Amino acid sequence: MDLQPRIETLPQTRLVGKRTTMSFMANQTQALWQSFMPRLKEIKNSVGSELYSVEVYPSPEFFRNFNPAGEFEKWAAVQVTNFDSVPAEMETLVIPEGLYAVFTYKGKASDGVSTYQYIYGTWIPDSAYNLDNRPHFALMGEKYRNEDPASEEELWIPITHK
Repeated sequence: MDLQPRIETLPQTRLVGKRTTMSFMANQTQALWQSFMPRLKEIKNSVGSELYSVEVYPSPEFFRNFNPAGEFEKWAAVQVTNFDSVPAEMETLVIPEGLYAVFTYKGKASDGVSTYQYIYGTWIPDSAYNLDNRPHFALMGEKYRNEDPASEEELWIPITHK
C-alpha cells in the first residue's frame, strides 16, 4: 500500500453533534450514527453537507502503545458557523487550527482497517511528521456510501513537523 496524502492546514472548525466514549473492541460507531442522523435537520446553522466522524484520543501515545480496549471519544457531527443554536442532547466540539495529512480512502467502511494500519504503522514513522494531539476525523461527503466498494471519504490525521 502506498497512499500519499496531501498536507493541509485546517482552520479552526466548529462542530455540533453527538458523542460517546468507546474502544475499538467495544465499537459503538453504528449506534452513535443511528442516534445522530434522524436529528440532523435540527442543526440549523450547518456548513455544507459533509458529515464528520471524529475521534478524540487521550494522546498520540494511544497508537504507539495500541490497546484495542483503550477508550476514546467518538463523535458524529457536522460543521456549523457558530454555537448559537445547539439542539438538546447535542454537544459542541472545536477542532483547533493545525496541520493535517489528508488521505483519500476508497472502499467499504469496514475494510478501512488496513489503511489505518498503514497510516499509523508505516506512513507516519517514515514521514517528516509526528502525530499531533488534536482530533482525527473522517470527512464523508457526497461520494461516501458506507459499505459500497465505490465509497470514498477523506481521513484527516493531525500532524506536526518532526
